[in-house]
Amino acid sequence: MRIAVSNLVRQSRLLSKMATPAKRAKLTGSDRSEKLADLIAADWKEVEGRDAIQKQFMFKNFNQAFGFMTRVALKAEKMDHHPEWFNVYNKVDVTLSTHDVGGVSDFDITLAKFMETAASSVK
Repeated sequence: MRIAVSNLVRQSRLLSKMATPAKRAKLTGSDRSEKLADLIAADWKEVEGRDAIQKQFMFKNFNQAFGFMTRVALKAEKMDHHPEWFNVYNKVDVTLSTHDVGGVSDFDITLAKFMETAASSVK
């Protein structure tokens, strides 16, 4: 039974990757600028020396920060796209980049926008 479930999980992940191949492309030029514009306005920054974006989220306390991280973790797992992040008390530092393509992709944009929504619903 465990083997069957494990195989189903692997097949599901493979299918989800196959279903969205265009999203795994590195964003460049005007397409990148347009897609990052709203995030830059929301205090996301481009990482110097690396093709990535980052932001620090601040919450009232640890419980809110952890609640935010839990929501994002569930979304990230569904997307099979996991953030680099660091948490101390009420702060969550996030860096997003798609390692498969060596830079920012639509996956990062989607996850960053989800984080914005999740953060505003916690506060």
